[in-house]
Amino acid sequence: MENINITLKGRIDSSNAPAIEQEIMAKIEDSSGAPVVIDMTDLEYISSAGLRVLLKVKKSNPDLKITNVSSEVYEILDMTGFTEMMNVEKAYKTVSVEGCEVIGIGANGTVYRIDNDTVVKAYNNADALEDIQHEREVARLALVLGLPTAISYDVVKVGDSYASVFELLNARSFTKLIIAEPDRLDWIAGEFVKLLKQIHSTVVPEGKLPSMKEKALDAAEFMRDYMPQDKYEKLVSLVKAVPESDHMVHGDYHTKNVMLQGDEVLLIDMDTLATGNPIFELAYMYNAFQGYSEYDHEQIMRFQGYDFETGTKFWHKVLSLYLGTDSDEKIREVEDKARILGYIRMIRGSIKRGGLDDTKKKEEIDMWMNELFELLDKTDSLLFTIDEIEVEATVENLKEVQAFIDEHLEKVDCPVKASMQISLAAEEIFVNIANYAYAPDKGNATVRIEVTKEPAVIITFVDQGVPYDPLAKEDPDVSLPADARKIGGLGIFLTKKTMDDVVYEYKDGSNILRMKKII
Repeated sequence: MENINITLKGRIDSSNAPAIEQEIMAKIEDSSGAPVVIDMTDLEYISSAGLRVLLKVKKSNPDLKITNVSSEVYEILDMTGFTEMMNVEKAYKTVSVEGCEVIGIGANGTVYRIDNDTVVKAYNNADALEDIQHEREVARLALVLGLPTAISYDVVKVGDSYASVFELLNARSFTKLIIAEPDRLDWIAGEFVKLLKQIHSTVVPEGKLPSMKEKALDAAEFMRDYMPQDKYEKLVSLVKAVPESDHMVHGDYHTKNVMLQGDEVLLIDMDTLATGNPIFELAYMYNAFQGYSEYDHEQIMRFQGYDFETGTKFWHKVLSLYLGTDSDEKIREVEDKARILGYIRMIRGSIKRGGLDDTKKKEEIDMWMNELFELLDKTDSLLFTIDEIEVEATVENLKEVQAFIDEHLEKVDCPVKASMQISLAAEEIFVNIANYAYAPDKGNATVRIEVTKEPAVIITFVDQGVPYDPLAKEDPDVSLPADARKIGGLGIFLTKKTMDDVVYEYKDGSNILRMKKII
């Protein structure tokens, strides 16, 4: 049934409201209940008399829609509660994105740079006002919780849809940085991971964001008709076993959604924010850097602008930094867990878009499915531990460092003697950093732990304090009597004696000390 389109112009006040009411009602009566749409593009003024007309129309036509309302008239409708009781759309200025640089393409829209100061996110959904409101709300939430992000300050029309406007002064995406400055890949990866860890350490008030686990479970349950029953059941059980979390995940974290504005790193495209275990985030990241390009390596070039080799290199740097390990075995273990969740997301999406009816897309789906089956056969849990913590280098934080190390030693059934020696050495190194690295100021220390196949435990301490090699100091003469001994020096001596290997290096502005204990 076609709409009844009514246009209002000029002014509606006590002098002309009765006549306008008669005209509108006459059109409505002849329409047999068709939806009524009132276009206010050229309406300059409306008084309470005009509002009474709108109320009468609303009562006889519950689905009344009012469009293209000027800001002045909208303010009157909003003040009197009309925007709550009926569908009212403001008149938005139109912005052209023709020829504009595409900064990012997401599931819900495309981000364009309009000029040096401004970007817009144009939504795919033609009726995107609710989506825009949602993204504004979650972006404000993220900002309140301490995350650096841009807040939309206006809404405009782009073609037949709507767009949010953001101020990003001369900001460049990390994608652009990687392409323009490949020699800074280590720095870019470091900043990328630093922001990612900040996101994942952010606790979200209950009920403010959706659960990422629920989305993953929906994707897993979709697979029922496309895989053997035993594998389907294992897949669902793996997802169900991931505990709910009140920590934030971005949901679409890749290099086009991280910007550098001056020296500040900003997060954009916030409509996918949710809560959940980091494995869900890593799954989406795997897809962005690897998964979608496994079958067609050119796909990442079309999406990110850099080649598959660069995407692979960057992804593994990021995963290594995030996990706090250089162990290929550990990195691959976590990557495989992420791939399981990544594959079901890609498979479901491709099937819903008709991929089974397209020869190439079906080959891609079959490849993902075969990889998924192999991973399910060897995976018993999607959970993993992050083998790194960063704390302020103070003696008071020694307990937190010791608890972190003890937790990992217990997981590998470290022998009591070796555990005691590792704890002793870790205390000596951390206290040394706390007392001297930043004095008289304060700074942070990073502690990483990994277990190798030998088996052996490797613990790495990193600080950005004054350059200092504690191993260069001469060992104390432990054969001297007490009255001939110098105070100090025994901590590093004990560390070297109890550990199987201790090495130091100063690199990229950091003191790095690694100690290894064969267990």
